[in-house]
Amino acid sequence: MRKVVFGINMTADGYFGHEDGIADEELHTYFTSLLRNADIIIYGRVTYQLMVPFWPEFARNQSGPESILEFARVFNSLDKVVFSRTLKHVEDSKSRMANTNLAEVVHALKQQPGKNIAVGSLSIASQLSELGLIDEYRFVVHPVVAGKGPRLFETVNLQNKLRLDFIGSETFQSGVIALHYNKHA
Repeated sequence: MRKVVFGINMTADGYFGHEDGIADEELHTYFTSLLRNADIIIYGRVTYQLMVPFWPEFARNQSGPESILEFARVFNSLDKVVFSRTLKHVEDSKSRMANTNLAEVVHALKQQPGKNIAVGSLSIASQLSELGLIDEYRFVVHPVVAGKGPRLFETVNLQNKLRLDFIGSETFQSGVIALHYNKHA
């Protein structure tokens, strides 16, 4: 069965904004390797609109460091499922709107053959965590204190604590630390 993997950048003080981290080549190489193990990404509207059309255009422009271009190419190759109450359609040919229940979509995707299912949105990850549907967590902690920003589980009230099993970590030259956890069995 396919795994649902949530990978996200966060600051040392626990915020998950997109503008406060260290976006260097080593970080892009890390996330490229995660995406290579997936063939679909699930998004909410806000994060989807941050990622698309930015990364598809970046891939088409073919300018920039090779590691960042490779991230853009891999990202662009993946199918994307978008959950939104306000967005009515998507323009990207690799993207589709989901018109059904999040849990139903994820359960159906897990039953299909393929690679991992990536989750790229705080709101979606919070909901899936509450439902016990995320199998693997990749928290990439940046040596930055942001003091503000979105947090995980801001949009849901987690009923039970979520126990994780530590798998490993990786430290980057920038001081970023990638933490790898599986859902406790």
